[in-house]
Amino acid sequence: MLCMVANTFRHALRATDTIGRWGGEEFVALLHDIFDDKMLFKQPKSSYTDRSICLDLGSQNLRVTVSIGATRPYSNDTPESIIRRADELMYRSKQAGRNRVTIG
Repeated sequence: MLCMVANTFRHALRATDTIGRWGGEEFVALLHDIFDDKMLFKQPKSSYTDRSICLDLGSQNLRVTVSIGATRPYSNDTPESIIRRADELMYRSKQAGRNRVTIG
C-alpha cells in the first residue's frame, strides 16, 4: 500500500523534487522553488488531493486519502521547526476532513 502511494506521488512530482517516507503512513516532500515557480499548492485542491489513489482488492476497493501540510523555510527555522510546522498543518488537514492541503 505505501509503495503505491509513494509511486503516485513520485509520478506527480517534478524531477527536482524529493519525497520519502517519514515513519508510519507519513511522507515528507522537499519541493524546490515551489512558491516562486508554479504555486503548486495555490489551488484549494491540488493535483495530489484530486487524484484517486485506489486499490482494487476484488470484492472491495481501498481508497487512500491524502492530507497535506505545506510550509516553506523561514530565516529563523531549523530543520526540526520546519518538520514540526508541516506536521501540525497536516493534522489540521486531517481534522478538516482529509484530502486537503493546509498551508502555513
